[in-house]
Amino acid sequence: MYNTNVDLIKQRLKYEIDNCGLTKAEIAKRVGVSSEMITQYVTTKKLPKLDTFARLCKAIDVSANYILGLED
Repeated sequence: MYNTNVDLIKQRLKYEIDNCGLTKAEIAKRVGVSSEMITQYVTTKKLPKLDTFARLCKAIDVSANYILGLED
């Protein structure tokens, strides 16, 4: 179950990051992390800390509940 949830989070994060209209550098600046870290969130097992996750969702204008799979 855990891997499925992580896979869903990664899939949704990647889609929203790729389609939000911002570059990874712009997102990273808004979130306060490096653009490499944004890439790692969608390509590795690394997940953002909770406060970083909240800023990331705000930066790409998406609901945290959607990314977490709590709503469609």
